Amino acid sequence: MVLSPGWIEHLYISPLHTGAGIGTQLVRHAMSLADGTIDLWTFASNTGAARFYERHGFVQVDRIDGDNEEGAPDIRYRWTPTD
Repeated sequence: MVLSPGWIEHLYISPLHTGAGIGTQLVRHAMSLADGTIDLWTFASNTGAARFYERHGFVQVDRIDGDNEEGAPDIRYRWTPTD
């Protein structure tokens, strides 16, 4: 995972370790450091990632149709602190 102000990028968990809580720990860590909202992009085809982010309070705020180097549709998610 790469963190920059207001962004999570490159969050990846090996399929061998998916479901072990590592992703949750990383996202919670990012949230604890956040000074406001956090945005991220995920491929629209990655339904597992979409479920994961939505479970952690992220909401879809944008969608693009392949305007990236992979040419694949993306969804932009945003988390907003409640405190």
